[in-house]
Amino acid sequence: MHKPLTVSEKQRLAELVAAGTPFAEICEVIGRDRWTTRRNINYLARRPRPEPKRSPLRLSLVEREEISRGVAAGESLRAIAKRLGRSPSTVSREVAANGGLRRYRAVVADRAALKRACRPKPAKLAMRPELCALVESKLLLRWSPQQISGWLSETFPDRPEMWVSHETIYLSLFVQSRGALRKELTRYLRSGQATRRTRGRRAYDGGRGKLRGMVNISERPADVEDRSVPGHWEGDLVFGTANSAMATLVERHSRYVMLIGLPNGHTADVVADALSAKIAELPERLRRSLTWDQGKEMARHARFTVDTGVPVYFCDPHSPWQRGSNENTNGLLRQYFPKRKPLPLDQATLDAVADELNGRPRQTLRWLTPSQALDQALRRPPETKTLRGHTSRRQSMLSSPISDHSSVPSMVVLMMWGVSASACGMLCMACLK
Repeated sequence: MHKPLTVSEKQRLAELVAAGTPFAEICEVIGRDRWTTRRNINYLARRPRPEPKRSPLRLSLVEREEISRGVAAGESLRAIAKRLGRSPSTVSREVAANGGLRRYRAVVADRAALKRACRPKPAKLAMRPELCALVESKLLLRWSPQQISGWLSETFPDRPEMWVSHETIYLSLFVQSRGALRKELTRYLRSGQATRRTRGRRAYDGGRGKLRGMVNISERPADVEDRSVPGHWEGDLVFGTANSAMATLVERHSRYVMLIGLPNGHTADVVADALSAKIAELPERLRRSLTWDQGKEMARHARFTVDTGVPVYFCDPHSPWQRGSNENTNGLLRQYFPKRKPLPLDQATLDAVADELNGRPRQTLRWLTPSQALDQALRRPPETKTLRGHTSRRQSMLSSPISDHSSVPSMVVLMMWGVSASACGMLCMACLK
């Protein structure tokens, strides 16, 4: 094995090459074989590494020298930034990331910035097998990358090496050259796609007929809007092939999910009966209101309200964001029940899926699960008064008989008898007089 040249030999070799000394004579003066001499001459002849191109948005070495001198002179960061024509936050981040006011050095900071700018960087999941295995195990449970990221920071608060952003997880899945996550795990994502796609807009469906006797979402009480009280639900139907369907109910306060199988179809009578049977299983505190879209499956909403005492509020046409919790849950369910496939008809399977969803931590609940959030809400004493200190109008209306001045139950019964909504309003005004 050839011994490498010493520092003095390298200096002597550079002098001989610069003087134009013949190669054979250089080998004799250095006292090394021709292969070692040739290799070191080629190393000296290589081109120097070019200076990396800097974006004008990034600080240069000259600017970092000005920052270093200003810090040493005791100037404020805002004064230094004004002299450089930079934002004060830019100078503040630069100093904080490179040792602070006492240890900031321009050359060291510039080298660190160039090193951080090198691409590609090694992926964090590829560098930490323990973290990678933990992320894979949660993806297999159909957790979203954002849920995994939030859960890791809550579970390992004192171990930053076990934290990872949701974007890093997505990159490791979609860009296979970046990380250690297997591409097969993309089928456990909610979209089920192996690549990212832009969201297109659906074409207008031509509109649908209106339901009779609807109460618009704008008339919902204030405690429904701020999600402060449990018991207000959002609902919808999820369809599969072969005319299969199921109803989904999401509690607004805790995001608790209930799934209702519809093996006998999804006509208005069937949906009303199934929803009434499911709502009847809940305690009184969890039966306050239901928000639905304007689908024809809720044509029997008046009968549902009479059977359960739960008023139904309808969203505006083509406004799914007014039932945001339910729409988000329907997206989660597509992990279990993909499109263009029949839905399971047995209630046991639906209950198992609902239990799994209710056991997932949610960022909007500060990483509590819906089951935990609902349990905490039910442990609090029941609220019998509104913010203004008066008894809830919904409770008073449901407790009073039809002959009293309550409007909603009376209107519901009249509409079931075939009386129109306008006639119901005239009758209510006559009662009030």
